[in-house]
Amino acid sequence: MASAAADTGEDTAAVARRWLTDYRAATPATDVLHAAGPADPAWNAVLEELAERAGDDLIAAREKAQRHAEDIGTGFRIPGESEERPWPLSPVPLLIEKDEWQGIAEGVAQRADLLEAVLADCYGDQTLVRTGSLPASLLTGSPYFLRPMMGLAPPGGCHLHFVAFDLCRGPTGTWRVLADHLRAPAGAGYALENRLAIARMLDGLQLRLNIERHAPFFAAFRDGIAARCRRSDPRIALLTPGRLNASYAEQAHLARYLGFVLVEGPDLAVLDDRVYLRTIAGLKRVDAVWRRVDPRLIDPLAFDSHSAIGVPGLIDAMARGEVVIANSPGAGMLEAPAFAAFLPRLCTRLTGESLKLPNIATWWCGQPQECAEVAGDLDNMVIAPAFGVATNVLADGTALLGSAMPAAQRAELVADLARRPQDYVGQEVIHLSTMPLVSAGRLEARPFTLRVFAARDADGRWQVMPGGFARIGDTPDARAAVMGTGTWSADVVVHGSAPVAPVTLLQSADSIRLRRNPGTLPSRAADNLFWLGRYLERGEARLGVIRALLGHSISADSGAALAADTVQRLVGLVVNAGAAPAPGGLGRAHLSRFAEAAMDATDGWNSVRAINRQARAIGAVSRDRLSADMIRLLDAPYPTRGSALDRAGSLQRRYSALAGLSSEHMGRTDAWRFHDLGRRIERAMATVYALLALAHDEATSDDLSALLDLADSQISYRQRYLTGMARVAVIDLVALDPGNPRGVAFQVAAIAAHLDALPRLSDDGLDEPQQALARALAAMVTTASAPQVGTDTLLALSAKLAALSDAVARRYFLHGSEALRAEGLVVG
Repeated sequence: MASAAADTGEDTAAVARRWLTDYRAATPATDVLHAAGPADPAWNAVLEELAERAGDDLIAAREKAQRHAEDIGTGFRIPGESEERPWPLSPVPLLIEKDEWQGIAEGVAQRADLLEAVLADCYGDQTLVRTGSLPASLLTGSPYFLRPMMGLAPPGGCHLHFVAFDLCRGPTGTWRVLADHLRAPAGAGYALENRLAIARMLDGLQLRLNIERHAPFFAAFRDGIAARCRRSDPRIALLTPGRLNASYAEQAHLARYLGFVLVEGPDLAVLDDRVYLRTIAGLKRVDAVWRRVDPRLIDPLAFDSHSAIGVPGLIDAMARGEVVIANSPGAGMLEAPAFAAFLPRLCTRLTGESLKLPNIATWWCGQPQECAEVAGDLDNMVIAPAFGVATNVLADGTALLGSAMPAAQRAELVADLARRPQDYVGQEVIHLSTMPLVSAGRLEARPFTLRVFAARDADGRWQVMPGGFARIGDTPDARAAVMGTGTWSADVVVHGSAPVAPVTLLQSADSIRLRRNPGTLPSRAADNLFWLGRYLERGEARLGVIRALLGHSISADSGAALAADTVQRLVGLVVNAGAAPAPGGLGRAHLSRFAEAAMDATDGWNSVRAINRQARAIGAVSRDRLSADMIRLLDAPYPTRGSALDRAGSLQRRYSALAGLSSEHMGRTDAWRFHDLGRRIERAMATVYALLALAHDEATSDDLSALLDLADSQISYRQRYLTGMARVAVIDLVALDPGNPRGVAFQVAAIAAHLDALPRLSDDGLDEPQQALARALAAMVTTASAPQVGTDTLLALSAKLAALSDAVARRYFLHGSEALRAEGLVVG
């Protein structure tokens, strides 16, 4: 196949050489590409692969990388925003040669061991404080020093299981530490997703550069947590704050990749100092929790009593050794910039070595001499909060360049340094190396920082992810304080001369233990899937009525009384559902405005837009359960252009696609059963309501035709009956025919089958309330005859369906402060 570069008249190698020449001519020697040498084969390989995929168009290469990241489902959320943003991925990775990376990895492992030793002392004997190596106010002044953790020996003897560090490369090529991340280190999932996206885009790089893989790192982390649990086959949960967390998408991806159960606080409960997961099959033991929740909110009994996202009693379970928490609450204390001022000296004292990866020079102003030095040299300092939280002057908690402070703010800082010097640190102004970024259609040098990750393996040793992810600034200013968190991300490639074995998290074929049980289904996940099915079916039913109103052959303007009556009954279905207020008339203009309101109203829960919003919100918290295609359809923008009829058709086709995906692509697990159960209950209810409105004793042919439209049964009816509309025949097809997939009888049979297949708490073999209701409902439908089906029968069916929905919710779903059910407790 001819390359895309052929359109320019150059081969890919020539395009790459031209890019390199132009870039190096405008780039300082501190750039990683420039420093690699004029004929570096690794960078040549990257740019040749880019040219092969995108020709001479670097903008196209960037857009292609973005599409691959979007296809994987990578996203993030800015605090305060409800919608996720697409992950900004650069098509040009950061290249680090294996020998250079080895030095970084050794420095990361040394630093992680040092921080573990400091934590063990701070929450143990506090020898470092007693001997003056650490000021006591560093501990007592930190909001992340958690006194309830004093004297608590964490299970397995480790406070830290997974850590991250932000590194920078200076003008001389040396690497230094900018920040430590110990509370809930984020970004490993983004590093994994970056690698997946770039591997899809530049699929020839792996063999050309012998790139180190991420899978062994994640396997080591999973084995390391499991090794510290008391059971040989532990259940591990990833505790998330929820979908509004900035990195929720990353957390869902990691949980699915690692085989962890994604849980929120209410999913867990503590009983007799053991942690359990509330599932549809009762309580299931949890042995380890990888938390992404603020440690101060993790247990309202131990820390913040106002926390609604924590698990009461979790710290007691940890103290008894019954659950491993990674990382241990209280570890975040060492993230404070003030601690960086003491780490070089502590490293020498505790390990006998100097830091292999030194941190940036830091002066804690809680010491008189250091405070005077900072105050006297503000123009050459970055001023930061000592403990990572807001101060009187740094109200948003972010660092500022001293030279950039207005005179009034500088005076305020000097005054606050005199009042509360312990709240501030001074740090040297760091100038960063640069790397290539696609900007304005060409490669331009931009400053970057590197986030690296380390995890304990089963033997307790630190394994460092070969790579991580780079954050790239969008302006040429190379000062770290100016760049902030960066605008773009990039994959980080560690490459060498030796081939790399293809390792994955999948076990080898001869060692894997076969299983057909898909694993634990938490009650919250079942609840979400059930209501996702209901909302999707409800939206489809609502759209069916709107399309019947706007596109049915009935003409409300014709003056035909019966046609107008049918339209009025269709309007009643929408009004009774609470989707829109009754229209002022039945003319086309009135019906058009009525349909617009039923579709687009934002001041209620029952318009199509509101239903779509609810389904989308559930999809956002179900990333670990749904396919990428389903998530993409749920996330698709609500249509706002075109007529109401066109938009209704577009949305109905989207809902049909979602129904097809769930029917044909979801495994027949309990998760699918709850999703389909929700669909069946909602469809049965909607059909019963339509029967009540349109199959009355005086039903006209227009009424019956509209009913067949709503039940999507026109073709089935006309294949059977050639003599026109007959009320009894329509009722039999729509309500009682078990072979009609849109009919009530079909839904009732499917509901009963699902409930029979779902787990029961007791072993006596007797029906639970939801199964008993389903059997009664099935018997009612099976024994009914079409001529006798009237209003009373249909109202009874509606009441039983509502009672069945309530029974399913009571049995399987969470109910806030409801007492913990111990019956059926299974330690599995």
